Amino acid sequence: MKNIPLILMGCGGVGRQLLQHIVSCRSLHFTQGLCLRVVGVGDSKSLVVTEDLLHEGLNDGFLLELCRVKSVGESLLKLLDFGKCQAFVHPESQGKILEIAFQLGKKTGLVFVDCSASSDTVAVLKQAIGMGCCAVMANKKPLTSTMEDFKKLFIYPRRIRHESTVGAGLPVIASLNRIISSGDPVHQIIGSLSGTLGYVMSEVEDGKPLSQVVRDAKSLGYTEPDPRDDLGGMDVARKALILARILGHQINLDSIQIESLYPKEMGPGVMTVEDFLNRGLLLLDKDIQDRVEKAASNGNVLRYVCVIMGSRCEVGIQELPKNSPLGRLRGSDNVLEIYTRCYSKQPLVIQGAGAGNDTTAAGVLADIVDIQDLFP
Repeated sequence: MKNIPLILMGCGGVGRQLLQHIVSCRSLHFTQGLCLRVVGVGDSKSLVVTEDLLHEGLNDGFLLELCRVKSVGESLLKLLDFGKCQAFVHPESQGKILEIAFQLGKKTGLVFVDCSASSDTVAVLKQAIGMGCCAVMANKKPLTSTMEDFKKLFIYPRRIRHESTVGAGLPVIASLNRIISSGDPVHQIIGSLSGTLGYVMSEVEDGKPLSQVVRDAKSLGYTEPDPRDDLGGMDVARKALILARILGHQINLDSIQIESLYPKEMGPGVMTVEDFLNRGLLLLDKDIQDRVEKAASNGNVLRYVCVIMGSRCEVGIQELPKNSPLGRLRGSDNVLEIYTRCYSKQPLVIQGAGAGNDTTAAGVLADIVDIQDLFP
């Protein structure tokens, strides 16, 4: 039985779903000769760790109770009364993680799983990888930090998995790495990498006002609590940057041209969320509708996409043929078209659910299982 210890950082929707997946897949993994042993779970404030790092993980009942506690917004420290564990509060918790990484990294191996949405994990990730640990990420921020940080994270590339940073559970990174390894040059990537913006653009195509569509998307749970976090395009830009860096382009976020769907005068520092939803969005309806009608007159549709061509990387609204894979996109799916020498006339198309806690957590779990060959 191959035993893989792991520490999870991030107890939000994706992190909790991952723990539930690990518990529910115990019998499947047993038949595969694999045991995922969760030795620690942390959030921005604290960390809980098993008492016996070398031999035991936090048991499944404890992990499910942890999911319940965090789902109602309570502290991990509440779990001290539930089972055998040690607890550490920030910043002591960060030192404890590195202590565990040093203890297990070269002895049994350790996977550091980052399902947070924080930039603070970059320093820990770099040090843990240097100690012989592996890293699996759903968090985009470490890979979109400085080029120096990016290079240090990939100093041992086989120890890194990050499929869920771009397309949740879709095989975007794996497919791109296979193409690069084959020597097939990538000429262009164009993709709709935001389920929220994919939904918004396909709905306004049907003639619905942008203001109504955004409010509907929020009520359906497609957007962040403040929809401007989606409409500003930064999430798509981070995903595009990761893809561009995989292709070898040494660029930073400020190198990417980003089109926001709202002006600075409607930004979070100027308008409240309520004002934006009830008043600001109405002022944007006409411009988007005019653009939709102009595209339609050309036989095209509008999609919010990232475009990577050579060293050029931009994010924003593009007119695309209605019968193209991106033009046929409906709802919240992600679609990516990859053009290479081999895929020149007909691009490689990757399409499917590119968002959601369940899908993203499944992608993270697949990455953890995929890394098992590095463990004794």
